[in-house]
Amino acid sequence: MSDCCQECGKMLTWDEVGLTKKLINRGATRFLCLGCLGRHFGLTIGELEEMIERFRRQGCALFCASPPREEVVK
Repeated sequence: MSDCCQECGKMLTWDEVGLTKKLINRGATRFLCLGCLGRHFGLTIGELEEMIERFRRQGCALFCASPPREEVVK
């Protein structure tokens, strides 16, 4: 799994990996940071963070067991 955004090279969090899978393709192996996902979909980072929290509350497996946002994908 890539640990950097495929567009800008920023280190990714588990939430960014999960949101890329949720919004683009569950089988993705290349991922986008929130900034690049936002540009791709015309959304703000705040809107994307709200989506992550909503998916987490709904029990989405891509977000349920994720480590805190500060941790980076290893």
